[in-house]
Amino acid sequence: MRAAIRALPGSKIREVANAGLGRGDVLPFWFGESDEVTPAPIRQAAADSLARGETFYAHNLGLPELREAIAAYAGALHGPVDVTRIAVTSSGVTALMVAMQMLLDAGDEVVAVVPVWPNLTAQPAILGARVTRVPLRPDAAGAWRLDVPELLAAVTSATKVLLVNAPNNPTGWTLTRAEQQQLLAHCRATGTWLVADEVYERICFDGTPAAPSFLDIATADDRLVVAHSFSKSFLMTGWRLGWLVVPQGHADALGKLLEFNSSCTPVFVQRGGLAALAMAAEFVPGLVGRLRACRDTLITGLQRLPGVTVASPPGGLYAFFRVAGEDDSLAFAKRLVAEHGLGLAPGAAFGAEGEGWLRWCFASRDPARLQQGLARLRAALGL
Repeated sequence: MRAAIRALPGSKIREVANAGLGRGDVLPFWFGESDEVTPAPIRQAAADSLARGETFYAHNLGLPELREAIAAYAGALHGPVDVTRIAVTSSGVTALMVAMQMLLDAGDEVVAVVPVWPNLTAQPAILGARVTRVPLRPDAAGAWRLDVPELLAAVTSATKVLLVNAPNNPTGWTLTRAEQQQLLAHCRATGTWLVADEVYERICFDGTPAAPSFLDIATADDRLVVAHSFSKSFLMTGWRLGWLVVPQGHADALGKLLEFNSSCTPVFVQRGGLAALAMAAEFVPGLVGRLRACRDTLITGLQRLPGVTVASPPGGLYAFFRVAGEDDSLAFAKRLVAEHGLGLAPGAAFGAEGEGWLRWCFASRDPARLQQGLARLRAALGL
């Protein structure tokens, strides 16, 4: 076995979840998904596809009609995106992994904005690349900020890839348009590829249809790869369906790479994706409205607890907070599960920069469930 594989850390989120799985008394908020099921029209489209016998291989890059629909969806949000730049993948994490495989050689340098979903920094390491971490930092109120000059200083002509996830998991931090313009201009100057994980772009709470995207300001020839997923905006986490937007002329080579990963995405899953996009204009704003209510319920409750530091996130699905005196997030999360039936993700799962913090996924059908969780946290804090 390769040393890089042996060195991969186990998931601390899974470690906490495994301590609570099988217990009916646990309220689980550890994973990044809603407890709402996928909408019925999406499920029906997949069922109809299976009933028609669509159980065979598909094109490496995805069904032509789904690629067209994704191009139209992205174009409506960000301006024209040519269908030849779209690749359908079996999950957003697969999209990111094949992007890394497409761009990185062993020994290449990657700069990542952290804390971040651990898969993003593990993927380059699996390929033998070196990852330099540039931290977001919280202010006194718990809102996370990027030091743009610090990041630009870290990205040089020796940097092959800059990794940015915004809106960010776990902090909710979101790039401004001015920050995006600075990063893109700098990457153009250094010849660095910019890989943007924008799977939470629709989960933003400022009243706009989507958070700022690099697709808004980039050209089709920029060294930009944008990764997306159906998981968050369409309640399709278990479907494992995503896509990439790549520069003009790169999709055919990417199709060859997909052949050696998943070959293709199942047709019936892609039919579900088509149904999701067909209902996006109606469904997504309603979902975001429900998530905003959940966010406000949870953040208000957390801010009322003595010793808790938390800011309202501008995007994403998570409250990222800390409790005074609880500096070992994994031990604290395990104690919350074992003694109080409250399942949260430890901040250490997202790197050393998240240590001492906890992530609470607020995507819930019923805000009352969040209130139940807050009552359990109050009890854990002796309040």
